[in-house]
Amino acid sequence: MVRMIISKRAISLDLARGFMLLLIVLAHAPLYLYASEPGMMSCPKSVTFVDTLINTFGELFIDNRARPLFAVLFGYGLVMIFEKQLSRGGSIKEAIKIIRRRCYYLILFGILLAVFVGGEDILMAYGTAGLIVSWVLPRDNKVLIKVTTTISLIIMLYLPFIWGSFLSEMGNYGFGTDYSGEERYLQMLSEAIVSFPIIPVFIHFLFPVLPSVLLGIWAGRKRLVINSHLHHKKLKRIALIGITISIIGALPIVMINKIWEPSFFVAGILLGVHIMTGMAAGIGYAALFGAIGNFIKNPGMLTKSLIALGKRSLKFYVLNETLLVILLSPVALDLGGTLNNFGVTIIAISIWIFGDTIAFLLEKHNINGPLENLMRRLVYRI
Repeated sequence: MVRMIISKRAISLDLARGFMLLLIVLAHAPLYLYASEPGMMSCPKSVTFVDTLINTFGELFIDNRARPLFAVLFGYGLVMIFEKQLSRGGSIKEAIKIIRRRCYYLILFGILLAVFVGGEDILMAYGTAGLIVSWVLPRDNKVLIKVTTTISLIIMLYLPFIWGSFLSEMGNYGFGTDYSGEERYLQMLSEAIVSFPIIPVFIHFLFPVLPSVLLGIWAGRKRLVINSHLHHKKLKRIALIGITISIIGALPIVMINKIWEPSFFVAGILLGVHIMTGMAAGIGYAALFGAIGNFIKNPGMLTKSLIALGKRSLKFYVLNETLLVILLSPVALDLGGTLNNFGVTIIAISIWIFGDTIAFLLEKHNINGPLENLMRRLVYRI
């Protein structure tokens, strides 16, 4: 029984993590297209029919959906670490201390990525989230539900109107890009040293992750993915409801500039709704892979490679962001100044496939990810 549960955990959680890396690299790649006109949100303006298809798919299934999936899986992981420490005879205080230490190191890795590599970082935001919610782990579900509900209601009250004001002030549906094409590494380094503390604050305020982390904690307590074979019907129901809510919340954004052109304030409100309904996608995607794991009895090479990628998600998240900087940013090969939306999508998928291949080879030779090993040594001091 223990072997079966561990197997299900590896398949379901690591499949989700591997898929998450694809969503994140697809979401971040267009941010480097500084020569393109801004479209809706972070998407470049659609010029061709293929651009429209790519942007529509992104708005429906990727933008503000990859981040919540990361948050749900992160929250789930916190529960696993917490329960593992208790099962080994550790105290609640010791377990919380280990989790907070891991979060501090996540923040440190995020700083190194954002400052010295120049990649789009979310590690600082999740490390900060872990510090904020760690006190909930030993509390009962009533406290967890109360905290999750309160935070979610606060976000629902302010987020749409904040985004409405922002887009109205910008006078545009899209964010554009931070690049001009004239940047040099030392310039970006000096700017990042000053600005990196703003990144987690910016994400938590405008792209909230705390409700998704708390949902992940709830799912971890229910063992929805670890014991997915016991929760198959519930997982399918969560996946269907979560992804449906996400798609409905994305449809108004998809229609802007295609079917209608609302005021910038209204578009911002709809963007806030898009972000909030993306939280449903996070738990929905996680549940979907929990259900998919139940059908996998003898994983093939593709499944094994995706599982291997998920087991080393920290390493390959950092690698993916580094490769995006090297290939697309003005400080390196500068392809972001010449590629179009289709081209940068191919680059993103190629980076993910490259990582998937390397992960498969590492797994074949029983080699763990170096960042995962480093994190383990730092957190557990072994």
